[in-house]
Amino acid sequence: MFKCIALLRRRQDLSREQFIDYYENHHSKLMAELLPNILDYRRNYINLDGALFFPKATELDFDVITELWFADRAAYDVFLAKANEPEIFQRMAADEENLFDRDYTRLFTVDETQT
Repeated sequence: MFKCIALLRRRQDLSREQFIDYYENHHSKLMAELLPNILDYRRNYINLDGALFFPKATELDFDVITELWFADRAAYDVFLAKANEPEIFQRMAADEENLFDRDYTRLFTVDETQT
């Protein structure tokens, strides 16, 4: 399996509840429709209740950690190519404008290990 993570910030005019509702009931469904080769698609909403930050830690500038799982690197590369097709890119970007502050979006792959 191959994993990609996105750190995403909600639009500031959306409450946490509105953000989660739109992401779960609209955006995640659109992603699944447009990019069906995602094997697993997890959204981890930041909850600061009980959080611990060390004195020099910076403030979080994202509201959700999104995990996208693919069969392998080749499947991820197909995902990227598909996501960059003009029609699909335009549909995703238009929907993201309803939800995210896209200036803060970060997407990267990770090497995950388990203990």
